[in-house]
Amino acid sequence: MEHKNCVLELRDVSKSFPGVKALDRVSIRFRPATVHALIGENGAGKSTLMKILMGFYTDYAGEILLLGQRLTHAGVRQALEAGISMIHQELMYVPHMTVAENLLLGREPASRFLKRIDRREARRQTQQLLNQVGLDLEPDRLMKDLNVAERQMVEITKAISYHAKIVIMDEPSSSLSQHEVERLCGIIAQLKDRGVTVIYISHRLEEVFRIADEVTVLRDGRVVGAARVSEIDADRVIAMMVGRELADVFPRRTRRPGPVILSVRNLGRKGAFHDVSFDLHRGEIVSLAGLMGAGRTEIIRCLFGLDRYDQGQILVNGKEVPIRSPADALRLGLGLVSEDRQTTGLVPCLSLRANITLSNLDLCSWGPIVSWGREEKLVERMVGDLRIKSPDTREMVANLSGGNQQKAVLARALLGEPNVLLLDEPTRGIDVGAKAEIYKLMGRLAHEGKAILMASSELPEVVGMSDRVIVLSSGAVTRQLDRDQASAANILRNAMAN
Repeated sequence: MEHKNCVLELRDVSKSFPGVKALDRVSIRFRPATVHALIGENGAGKSTLMKILMGFYTDYAGEILLLGQRLTHAGVRQALEAGISMIHQELMYVPHMTVAENLLLGREPASRFLKRIDRREARRQTQQLLNQVGLDLEPDRLMKDLNVAERQMVEITKAISYHAKIVIMDEPSSSLSQHEVERLCGIIAQLKDRGVTVIYISHRLEEVFRIADEVTVLRDGRVVGAARVSEIDADRVIAMMVGRELADVFPRRTRRPGPVILSVRNLGRKGAFHDVSFDLHRGEIVSLAGLMGAGRTEIIRCLFGLDRYDQGQILVNGKEVPIRSPADALRLGLGLVSEDRQTTGLVPCLSLRANITLSNLDLCSWGPIVSWGREEKLVERMVGDLRIKSPDTREMVANLSGGNQQKAVLARALLGEPNVLLLDEPTRGIDVGAKAEIYKLMGRLAHEGKAILMASSELPEVVGMSDRVIVLSSGAVTRQLDRDQASAANILRNAMAN
């Protein structure tokens, strides 16, 4: 392929970290004005490869050619100047700055005479960018006040605002509603029409087959297959990703509900949800389903004490209990996997080991003294059970792939052996192989008598895993569906009831 038909080419790109070879002689060619999907299990090397393209890592072997010329950028600014921009899987924003300040960070318009930031012009440019992607946000709103989906759309807006030749999208739809995904597809179509190449990383294969023109599969840091999307099917892609055929992603299991362990009666939080009532039995998996803003996450947060509820009751084993803090929830046998692992799930600057034991230090301590040997033994067990890929338990958790970070959050929740597990988007940013492992783990936990309450925006996950589905719309329960009633169409119909 000559460079006129190849906007970007990777030749034998390799990258190693202590104890791990993240990339091994990766060669890929990207054609102009196409969507090229890059997929693989967590730890396959996708994000590492993209960070090399963006200049985060400069100590790699191999060559990168942009329009036939060797790319020798020494950092992110040089990558942007070369025409490469990226939407990161873990959103990179400044929470206490406004939407406008985040969008124009490092390229703020200055007034002609005073050489100060022209805030009126900054708001005008921001509004113009937001209008281009159909995003209804005030430029002066603080990023910390936006929900995850709104932050994701701001990051998408920022990436395309650089007028790049190549836009890398790393899990861009992981926090988006179906309506916002449709908007994203329209943005991608506009980029293609402008001659832009989109490198699309996603674990949602239905999106890959809808959006992408070509696909490259990575496994263990190597390219194991590449094809035009029209010439391959999902089963073949999955087999290349995991090295085997992956049948029955959702495990078959028999529902054996035990006694009620958690009851919610007329629970409400002003502006979020109201009059929510349900029972959760031992040994069952119950899902909270609904459109974005229906109140799923808000209910989970109140149950774990992260937010205060204004009305109603929470009962554990038939006894009313006030849950005003996560410490109350942990003491009562509740565990949480939060929606946003970066904000409320992990401490990125701490090690994998420290993150797993953070809320259960009493299990590995003698009074105020932590027993490192005991802690290591507990962590090694959780790492093995959840198949977390890391060169060492002392590795900083920020250096792990998104999927392995999610597993670390799950490991911490399970270490305390909770009776009730609250899972908010438990497989967000996790590949199909890791999803199957987590679904199998959920089934085993339910079989052992644990009660699981899951909030999820992925309908196949809700339908495939749930014994019952509580459907929410505008903060209210519209219907509770048993397993045989819980089809995707029925859930959506009730989610759109109000």
